[in-house]
Order: sequence, then C-alpha cells, then structure tokens
Amino acid sequence: MRAAKIRVLIVDDSAVVRQTLSEVLSSDPEIEVIATAGDPFVAADRIRDQVPDVITLDIEMPRMDGLTFLKKLMAQHPIPVVICSSLAEEGTQSGLKALEYGAVDIITKPRMGTKQFIEESRITICQTVKAAAGARMRTPRPSHTVEPKLTADAILSPATRAMVETTEKIVAIGASTGGTEALKTLLESLPADTPGIVIVQHMPELFTHAFASRLDSLCQITVKEAETNDSVIRGRALIAPGNHHMLLKRSGARYYVEIKDGPLVCRHRPSVDVLFRSAARYAGRNAVGVILTGMGDDGARGMLEMKQAGATNIAQDEASCVVFGMPKEAIKMGGVDKIMPLQSIAGSILVNAR
Repeated sequence: MRAAKIRVLIVDDSAVVRQTLSEVLSSDPEIEVIATAGDPFVAADRIRDQVPDVITLDIEMPRMDGLTFLKKLMAQHPIPVVICSSLAEEGTQSGLKALEYGAVDIITKPRMGTKQFIEESRITICQTVKAAAGARMRTPRPSHTVEPKLTADAILSPATRAMVETTEKIVAIGASTGGTEALKTLLESLPADTPGIVIVQHMPELFTHAFASRLDSLCQITVKEAETNDSVIRGRALIAPGNHHMLLKRSGARYYVEIKDGPLVCRHRPSVDVLFRSAARYAGRNAVGVILTGMGDDGARGMLEMKQAGATNIAQDEASCVVFGMPKEAIKMGGVDKIMPLQSIAGSILVNAR
C-alpha cells in the first residue's frame, strides 16, 4: 500500500476530457490530480514544476502530437504514461505504436452513458492508473519481421480427428499491464506448429483487433481477434475481443471459443479468470496455463482450478514483469507449477505442450 497518493498529470487538448478525467480520478482516494495540460508544451512546464507519478496522454493534439511527446519523454525523463484514446480506428493504430514507444497501458476516453457504463469506466481508468504507478519502466525493444505465411495451410483446411476424447494440447494465456509487449516477445518466439493458444489481454474494445493484426504480421503463428466458434488449432492464437469475455469450449476433439457479454469479473472484461476456468473445465490436463505481467488478482483463482484439473501452469517472474501483481497472486494461491523469466516461457510451453 502506497503511503502517499498517486500524483497524476492529465494531458489532453479537450477541456471537457480534462475535467471529466480529473473528476473520475479524483473520486479514488488513492489518486490525486496535480495538474492538467492542453498540449505537450504546457505539460513539460508542469513536469518541471512537479514530477507526476503517472501521465495520462492524448495522442491527437495541437503543436505537438502525443507520440512525439512520448518519445521525447521516454528518452529524457521516463515517467509511466497511460494513453487516453478515442475509440477510432486511427486511434487504435497510434495507441499500439505508443505501447511500442514505452507507454504502459491504454484507456479509452470517458464518455457519457448508463450508470453501469460510467461506473465500469471509472473502475477501469482508476485501476489502470494505479497499475501504471507501480510499473517498472523498460527500454522499448525493436520489432522484427518474419516471412509471409504463404504455405499450403493458407489453402488447405486443417485436418480434424473425429473422436470423443482428445489429447491435443492448448495454451491459455492471461496478461494485463505490460502484457502487450510481453505477449509480443512470447509469441514471436513460438514456431508455426505451436499448439493452439487462447489469450486474454486487458485492453479496450477495437484495440484488440489492431493488436492481433500487429502480432500476426510479426509472428510465425497466425494471430487473430477471436470470434464465437473460432477453432483453437495448431499454429493459431486467438485474442479475446476488448469488452467481451472469452470461454474455451470443446465438442468431441474440437476446441473452439465462445465470446460473451456479461458483468466485469475481477474488475475486468475480458477476464483471465473466465478463460482459465473454462480451460480447466474443457481442457483439463491437456492445458498449459501462462500468467504474465499485470496488476491485481485476475486469473489467480482460474489458474488454481486449472492446476486442480491437471494442467501445467507457468508464471512470469518478478524481475521480467512490468507489474508483478497477477503472477504474484496466482503463485500465492498455489496454482503455479513454474516461475520463470519471460524469455524462457516459450520454451517451457513447447516442452509441456507436447
């Protein structure tokens, strides 16, 4: 528990957004908005007066855009930054670029709606800022590209085996703060014939589609945003769409996913717990569970259920986590078999998913 409040600087060219974010963040007793700024030049002056613990940053701004400001900030004075973006296609691409440049997380700009919607937005925004305050800042890692996936698999349908039981392995992964870069590191290391993967990454809606497309261009495996009835097959990773839960299901030998609405679970939608509990039920000992960097306890109970059902579970170690919250809680609850650095997890998945 922090002794002092988390000091936040809000940078956004909209006075309405600055006011709304200030009210949302100030409603949490652990957070204090120390200043707001209408553009990066004003923000730089504010930082000189008082260094914040966290900055919320808009991308589209006059005089200097948020990405340029972020690059300068990370090079000169690294401070945890949460991107505050509108739900627009161009915003999703810029938001993902900001994560590559060193931003900790993304939230969508608060907007009016039902009482439940406003409350859920408040929970998400405050939790994200708290997670950012405890984040371990890292030097952004350059991406690499792989050859296009122009193989016979692009034309041929995957083979299926008609049987009631199956020994086919699946991998279930959960991540939150810092998870976008961790997932990129992990998935880039996996070969094209890796067992089917299902992923929950805490992320706003629309962003997961762009994130999946980005990973698909970098990895040997195929990566896509999940849709109901998508098959979980070798060489493919399915990412839960933002603002929807994803469940693993099985019919005979075929694993597939179901996308569902529903309340926040462990303060999140999608929830890692929902995915892990479904993996425990439908995959059991055929599953490998992986819990990566993130704040809170989402996934801890589900991972314990996976272990009790016979799965092998892996947690990212503290040294390689941006936030060692979710892995720590899963370890504490007794659901983890192995604790290892991020760079070693791909190899362990392949060994345990034979």
